[in-house]
Amino acid sequence: MNALSESVRNAVELAGRAPSVHNTQPWRFALSGDAIDLYADEQCWLRVADPDQRDLVVSCGAALHHLRVALAAAGIGAQVRRLPDPARPDLLASVVLEGGVDRVDATLVEQIPRRRSDRRAFRNWPLPDAFRQQLFDRAAEQGVLLLHVDDAERRALLAGAFATAAAVQTSRPEYVEELAAWTDHIDSHGIPAENLVRPAPPSVVAARDFGVPRETVNNIEPEQAMLVVLGTASDDRLSRLRAGEAASAVLLEATRQGLASCPLSQVLEVEQSRAVVAADVLGGSLCPQLLLRIGWAPETPLPATPRRPVSETIVGRS
Repeated sequence: MNALSESVRNAVELAGRAPSVHNTQPWRFALSGDAIDLYADEQCWLRVADPDQRDLVVSCGAALHHLRVALAAAGIGAQVRRLPDPARPDLLASVVLEGGVDRVDATLVEQIPRRRSDRRAFRNWPLPDAFRQQLFDRAAEQGVLLLHVDDAERRALLAGAFATAAAVQTSRPEYVEELAAWTDHIDSHGIPAENLVRPAPPSVVAARDFGVPRETVNNIEPEQAMLVVLGTASDDRLSRLRAGEAASAVLLEATRQGLASCPLSQVLEVEQSRAVVAADVLGGSLCPQLLLRIGWAPETPLPATPRRPVSETIVGRS
């Protein structure tokens, strides 16, 4: 293996550390001498929770941004062509190597192994304004708006939307079965028990219950974590891919700042609750693609979730 091939393979391995819904890792990479093609892997598609493939494409967008950062850190020029073939909707991007300078922050590569999806209750310490602005800027660099849900009325609406989504999904046996498949008896996919919180902390209003409904506890003050929505002007496949790239940039920047974070997709997986977020939380101005919860983590660090071997995610070019 020559030096370039080894660097490219290492970059693909780092791309595989991207966050994805239920740690499904729904991506495949096809390598050739001059390009890396990113494909959606429908074998890892949550067909019940994610019927329109929003979560799948957003997850792949995060992997694309991780890949871009890793290539830049290795000094490899790259030009990204998103959705290059209308006849191949599963071909999400083609990254042409040595195709030019990719305007991405290569220093974020150091945060890739450190980032975790933290579902625990965060400490209620305020975030400096400068930290917040950096997160907004990171999303904007990827062409996506990051909106802070910072007032009590909209946070209450968001909490209600999460409760609605949970009630709709858990009433469906096929959803419960799918959820269990990705959180029990896992190997290189899915979320291990040590990275779950069952039931979700009562103070965390924006959280998925992973098979153990939480009890209603009175007089519990909701945590003051930063809740943000990644929004786009349209709701097509390209917008979802871009939102995933923005999610990666924001989450890696939050990690650099010493913050914990967790992507939140459940509220957008149900039409009724997604409509509430779009109309009542965002005021009908944008299409919500993903929510993020960001704050100061508990002292105990989380272990890394498992990843597929890089040899399993690399396929022949088609």
